[in-house]
Amino acid sequence: MAFRNSFFLVFFFGAFAIVSNINGGLAARQLLQTTTQPNLPKLPPLPTVPNLPNPTTSLPPLPSIPTTLPQPSQLPKPTLPPLPSLPSIPTTLPKLSLPPLPATASLPNMPSIPTTLPKLSLPPLPATASLPNMPSIPTVPTIPTTKTSP
Repeated sequence: MAFRNSFFLVFFFGAFAIVSNINGGLAARQLLQTTTQPNLPKLPPLPTVPNLPNPTTSLPPLPSIPTTLPQPSQLPKPTLPPLPSLPSIPTTLPKLSLPPLPATASLPNMPSIPTTLPKLSLPPLPATASLPNMPSIPTVPTIPTTKTSP
């Protein structure tokens, strides 16, 4: 409810300031000085934090860091086991022996494919006199139109 009242107060004050040509900064300052703060309930005080022991007294000391790093000549040399030997691959492949092909006389004879199509003989067409007479389609008479003058 208080927010709505404050909103309407600011809105109408701004409208009044625009209508009466009041300086916006001066109007805002006047508005801030005249608004009242809402009465909020007092919050209870926060509980106090108990005193904790100093962490540096209970921690072990840090290990010392060597100032110089070992040089590469002082590092042990890594040794790798020898690689296994690969079996030798023959350079030439063994020759394959295939059985001989059968003689051509033992193959079955294939029928020859004709290169020309056989001629078809159709029976002669019947004479036109034997066909039934088709009735003629009558024409629709047209209605003569006469031009009328206006």
